Amino acid sequence: MSTPQHHPLVELARAAVARYVREHKRLQPPRALPPEMRTPAGAFVSLHLPDGELRGCIGTIQPQRDNLAEEIIDNAISAATRDPRFPPLSPDELAGLDISVDVLTEPTPIDSIRDQDPKQHGLIVQSLRDAWKRGLLLPDLETIDTAEKQLYYTRVHKANITDPDEPVQLFRFEVKRYH
Repeated sequence: MSTPQHHPLVELARAAVARYVREHKRLQPPRALPPEMRTPAGAFVSLHLPDGELRGCIGTIQPQRDNLAEEIIDNAISAATRDPRFPPLSPDELAGLDISVDVLTEPTPIDSIRDQDPKQHGLIVQSLRDAWKRGLLLPDLETIDTAEKQLYYTRVHKANITDPDEPVQLFRFEVKRYH
């Protein structure tokens, strides 16, 4: 039985997670970076168990590293070890782990939720009162089928903006999702 081939960005994330979980060492990016890994970009790394259950998801809205390879390595390690919803991943969980990488486009402001398609666009909600209150929801999530639901979940559960009168700025973005 052959091992399925995954996109190089996913293979990089998988190698980073495995190296860190097994050896507590950070993977170095390839010396000769492919063109798609050279430019900086925000990226999310999501980990799912074989049954589809989420096991970790961490990312960056704006790039924090010099290139996408560095961004993916850091976010993959964080998804495996620093997602506050889960304990750190154990070596026993590596087998069968499903990993996806979402590379974000530059967020653009939108004036209204009417301009939002939750299947195509992710959403960022930013409080205009408190810069620390910002939340993001990736697009095309199974349980989010309307723009209103996407806004509510991002605003309340991700940005912790519970006052319905608190002014916010909305941004949308697209992702390229790799498996």
